[in-house]
Amino acid sequence: MSGEVLVIAEKPELARAIADALGGGQRQEGYIDCGKYAVAWLFGHMLELVAPETPWVMDELPLSFIPWQKRPARDKTKQLKIIQTLLKSAESIIHAGDPDDEGQLLVDEVIAWAGTRLPVQRVLINDNNPKVIQRAFAALRPNSDFAGMSAAAEARSVGDLVYGVNMTRAYTLAARAKGYDGVLSVGRVQTPILGLVVRRDRAHAAHTKAFYYTVTGDFEVEGHAFRARYLVREGDPVDDKGRLSDANAAQAIAARASGKPARIASCVTVAKKEPAPLPYNLLKLQMDAARKHGLKPDQVKEITQTLREKHRLITYNRSDSQYLSDEQHVDAPGVLAAIASTIPATASLIERADPTLKGRAFDSSKVSAHHAIVPTETSADFASLSANERKIYAMIAQAYIVQFFSHHAYDQTTLEVLVDGMAFTATSKVTTDPGWKSLYRSEDLEPQEGDDDQSVKQDLRGLLAGGEGRCSQALSVENETKPAPLYTMATLLADLTRVARYIRNDRLRVLLESRDKDKKGEHGGIGTPATRDVIIATLFQRGFLTEKGKNVVSTAQARSFYDALPDQAKFPDMTAIWHEQQRSITEGASTALKFVEGIAGYVESEIAALKAGGLQLHVESIPCPQCKKPLRKLKGAKGVFWGCSGRADGCTYTADDKGGKPQPRKAPAPVSELHKCMACGRGLRRMASRKNKGQFWWACSGYPECSQSYTDKAGKPDYSTGKNKGPASS
Repeated sequence: MSGEVLVIAEKPELARAIADALGGGQRQEGYIDCGKYAVAWLFGHMLELVAPETPWVMDELPLSFIPWQKRPARDKTKQLKIIQTLLKSAESIIHAGDPDDEGQLLVDEVIAWAGTRLPVQRVLINDNNPKVIQRAFAALRPNSDFAGMSAAAEARSVGDLVYGVNMTRAYTLAARAKGYDGVLSVGRVQTPILGLVVRRDRAHAAHTKAFYYTVTGDFEVEGHAFRARYLVREGDPVDDKGRLSDANAAQAIAARASGKPARIASCVTVAKKEPAPLPYNLLKLQMDAARKHGLKPDQVKEITQTLREKHRLITYNRSDSQYLSDEQHVDAPGVLAAIASTIPATASLIERADPTLKGRAFDSSKVSAHHAIVPTETSADFASLSANERKIYAMIAQAYIVQFFSHHAYDQTTLEVLVDGMAFTATSKVTTDPGWKSLYRSEDLEPQEGDDDQSVKQDLRGLLAGGEGRCSQALSVENETKPAPLYTMATLLADLTRVARYIRNDRLRVLLESRDKDKKGEHGGIGTPATRDVIIATLFQRGFLTEKGKNVVSTAQARSFYDALPDQAKFPDMTAIWHEQQRSITEGASTALKFVEGIAGYVESEIAALKAGGLQLHVESIPCPQCKKPLRKLKGAKGVFWGCSGRADGCTYTADDKGGKPQPRKAPAPVSELHKCMACGRGLRRMASRKNKGQFWWACSGYPECSQSYTDKAGKPDYSTGKNKGPASS
């Protein structure tokens, strides 16, 4: 290496972009030689926290992680050694992690692990555009300015390990003592997500049917026919949502309005414009892919990973941002051309696009650690992609193309009509320029707030205040209240961005919402775009969540587990509390050690309570036929089998597994006193053939020491056919 300065980038693609911005360089193994600079890269977290390797025994809990230790991840050692070698000849370091607390920690922990004392500067890059990178390199800051961010990220990481490992082991062991088969995993993010689903399922099931009433009138005013909705007024009988609750009152209003003169009290038309939807971040992409194509979040992340790494068709895929930098606008012609080349069917649409348009998506001030997920200037053979890759790329491409179409323009009219002293209201939206909406089918678009079929079909622009007519007919319609809808994958993902609404403590709710005040699409969320899909997949794998049609619902075992947990584990309050404490660490008012010690103390008290009171968990167990204690499913060298949970008390009962249930093992064939093995003299056993029903063979009872076997002839061993082979081959 000839470089005096070692730049450590968080990802290979960022390293390539930095090298290009520095004037290019020669690709070497694990880094790029750029003369004065050597640009190396990481692959996410290169180090992993060391969890104590102790047996799962309740008496061993809680496990202590203080002081915590890290070790190189098994698949990252080669790159770490390259970086270590580069450090020996470097004079200084530039930290090029993502500009957030996790990106700060990723590089800081590698520098700390290497034990170097070289001076470190920090470069903040959130866009791989060469001009942006060059400006960032001209504004380097001391890395020590960001020590608090790194400490906060480390505190959260260690805290999650202390909490998750201890609580999972404690609850699992307590459940296994009652015969539960499986792992009861507990996590700061995972368990509140489960809580969301359990509470929604129960609210749905507990819904009591009720009715409310709407009154609509058909009006004719100066040649215009339209339908308007009755406006509830003071004194009307209403429910808790302000809807008419009495059938007789609703019918009386309808009867009173029918056939009466009517007058337009007000009518206002406003020309409005609706900008194109922003490009995708990972969460929005996962939501739309679930809604349109039935894909699970982890599938979408895997697909985008392939589109990015293998096909080079999209930018960084784990982004939480829906904005692009101002500098990326100049890339528009190249990106649009690449889309047209990859998906020829879009060529006619792209011809209509105007790459000179610069909409709200291009705003550097709103780009966070990453920018939105958009296509690159690389093209590919669309037919060579898998079906799901084509679907996801097409969604990302469409969301980019619409940025270069005009706003959807429409006239919105709102009127109020009076009849016999009662007010009715109606709205209409009439498109004057479809703009970007011409690229979408109507079913692709989520309804806008306030939209309904009636408002779209009517055109009220010709009406004026003072216009007179009549209400030809008014009707009262009975409506049944609906229960809280069961989650779908899309609505569950959406709720994870706004879990603060479920926090019961007002201060904590405001605290969590304030954390996301500058994040588009996040309103006090839990988890991150890179982890939510993994957590949801884990809940499915553990048997806590399942699918019921298009709905995501909790299992009976999950609901029983939920009831056994303390409130702090199953509500999102803990994330808000941690955020407050981590903010204190970032500001230098606290330390990671103090935070972890607090988590350890909480865990110790929870486990003590669990040991003292046990776990109130209903488990459908299968009793041992010998001692009546619960059977447990176990895994041995030859696969899954069942064993008695009373083994420590001397019960040795075991059974085979068949379809997830214990299957009593057949008693071994008796040893013959008459027929002996010619090789060792031990008695033989007459065995039924596994391959051919009704056929038998003879095996030495001394197996596996003696593997002699004989064919069966008229119920006796045929000694002339002795074979020195094991019974497994028969």
